[in-house]
Amino acid sequence: MKTNYEIRYAAHPQDAKSYDTARLRRDFLIEKVFSPDEVNMVYSMYDRMIVGGAMPVAETLRLEVIDPLKAPFFLTRREMGIFNVGGPGVVKAGDAVFELDYKEALYLGSGDREVTFESKDAKNPAKFYFNSTTAHRNYPDKKVTKADAVVAHMGSLEGSNDRNINKMIVNQVLPTCQLQMGMTELLPGSVWNTMPAHVHSRRMEAYFYFEVPEEHAVCHLMGEVEETRHIWMKGDQAVLSPEWSIHSAAATHNYTFIWGMGGENLDYGDQDFSKITDLK
Repeated sequence: MKTNYEIRYAAHPQDAKSYDTARLRRDFLIEKVFSPDEVNMVYSMYDRMIVGGAMPVAETLRLEVIDPLKAPFFLTRREMGIFNVGGPGVVKAGDAVFELDYKEALYLGSGDREVTFESKDAKNPAKFYFNSTTAHRNYPDKKVTKADAVVAHMGSLEGSNDRNINKMIVNQVLPTCQLQMGMTELLPGSVWNTMPAHVHSRRMEAYFYFEVPEEHAVCHLMGEVEETRHIWMKGDQAVLSPEWSIHSAAATHNYTFIWGMGGENLDYGDQDFSKITDLK
């Protein structure tokens, strides 16, 4: 197996206004989340969230501690949320064994133990997408399915944003230190997410887009309300969203995305909305 990581530094909104396309993609887009028999991750200076993916095919992958953590184990001072967006797989955390099917999630609390990822079928490998944030105490590990989620149906087909928001790793479902994650599914005929646009300066966010057909793409919007930018993305790619930035998208096909947040509070509704007509 192989573990790849990189560090992404935070940007001031005044500086980000001058970024060209290449710089925006370099600083915010995570193009390669999954590679066979590799663990890929980005250590972000936005609330020190780690965003990554593990794709076991021919071998079991271990969640190795990376040098920036300066810790004996990856989860020594961290919590983690994992979503399986591939074939059936297994996550082992210490002596605990969790089987995850497609679109099932797992929360791992902080604590010294080895974590491994494996697939049940090498021909249909699991793809484990994960977010990790710092944690000040341990909470119990827990598997979470869509049946456990707090589901909010929002939008309409007329507004091109008919969608179900599955809040899965949130404080209404299980206790966490700061991590929140969920999965939003857009219904056929709808392509817009997170409108009206908003920011939450108390939390940063990361988006992972999947179920995007190969011949289609997602246009992710970011930036300040009066100074927006865009990044074109493919399926199985992620993007970092600073606390000062809106985070929204439209695609050429309906899709699903996983959102993850870390920061100062656990109030999902703590959002500062802007009118759609105020976007520039």
